[in-house]
Amino acid sequence: MKLTDEIKKLLENEVRFSTSRSSGPGGQNVNKVNTRVELRFSVTETLIFDEGQKSRILEKLKNKINSAGELILFSQQGRTQMENKELVTINFFKVLENALRTRKARIKTAPSQASVKQRLETKKNISAKKKLRKPPEL
Repeated sequence: MKLTDEIKKLLENEVRFSTSRSSGPGGQNVNKVNTRVELRFSVTETLIFDEGQKSRILEKLKNKINSAGELILFSQQGRTQMENKELVTINFFKVLENALRTRKARIKTAPSQASVKQRLETKKNISAKKKLRKPPEL
């Protein structure tokens, strides 16, 4: 399922951000500035998705969801809070789109009669070739 701009705006209103110290780059600021951004989204309490979509998200993202039903993502790649906030928001939308995507059902196919006949002919030819390699029986 592709998330529309309208849905993305509604999701942004339900998301909570918190910051902490990052272990990433930052030079002298790394020990002073809280640049790591953590995103929390309550899957169980959202009104945007229906029950089927919620269960699909809970099932597919169970490793990123805590016992309270909150999806937790974080980013600490950038040097600033704003950069990390943008990165984690983009990642959040990608993760949700992937979780809501339905896979196409595989249609079983059978080999055609011509391909079956060709395979059997090839097997017979190879078998005959190998028989010719044997020494004659006396």
